[in-house]
Amino acid sequence: MRNKGTSVLFFGVIAGFSLYLTHGYMNEPDNETDKADYSLGAVIADSPTTLSNSPDFGAIADVAERKRRFFEFLKKGVELENSRIIKERARIGKMRHDFEQGNFSSEDQSYAIRLGKLYNVEVPADGVDAKWFDAMEHHVDVLPYALVLIQAANESAWGTSRFAREGNNYFGQWCYTAGCGLVPLSRPAGSTYEVAKYHSVQQSIHAYFMNVNRNKAYQPLRQIRYKLREEKADLLSDSSALALTNGLLKYSQRGQAYVDDLQTMIKRNEQYWTQ
Repeated sequence: MRNKGTSVLFFGVIAGFSLYLTHGYMNEPDNETDKADYSLGAVIADSPTTLSNSPDFGAIADVAERKRRFFEFLKKGVELENSRIIKERARIGKMRHDFEQGNFSSEDQSYAIRLGKLYNVEVPADGVDAKWFDAMEHHVDVLPYALVLIQAANESAWGTSRFAREGNNYFGQWCYTAGCGLVPLSRPAGSTYEVAKYHSVQQSIHAYFMNVNRNKAYQPLRQIRYKLREEKADLLSDSSALALTNGLLKYSQRGQAYVDDLQTMIKRNEQYWTQ
């Protein structure tokens, strides 16, 4: 799957459904990201710890209150995803230590193969090596709250878009199997993509995380994040979120204009998730 962006900004709730047609995915479909169960710690749609039904954000007349409720609602799901990733990184770190000490077990090998497939970093035929661990440390990492929350606001028109309301899709992610999602009302002739439909909002957040962490289109974001980690920066900070937006040029056909919108939104809405 690939994402496309909208030009919804920080004030008001702009339905702007025609905008969806001006932003197409920049790369070929990644069939793995069409799956609901992406990781070993994958979120189950009906789990009591996950997000399911969202508030009717369009019914909240006060703009400030709408924003506060929107961020408050989604932040729980972002925390759950980052918690999962932290556990995966810890397991990878332990496996790397065991590998370097010559204590790499068959259980470790099995886990590495499964996790590697999920992140599009397959284990070499002769087993894991230092290069594989390096690649996994680029892919398996957290995302800042501000980045995820603002992209959700941008892509879902603050939770009011048809795709958010009917398909729990807060990030504009596409799928390519007939019936997998919602068909855009003005989809160009000859196009076969649909806007993915999820069982829960949590599933949408999970799909977004896996898309950003595994898709080759977002390798620049992962490289920026890796450098920030090497510099011991706080990866969950708003400053890291601003830096990572520069790796999302291919999230939208709007390119730099889309990145500029995200950066502006982060700066102008920080107060709503730090209260």
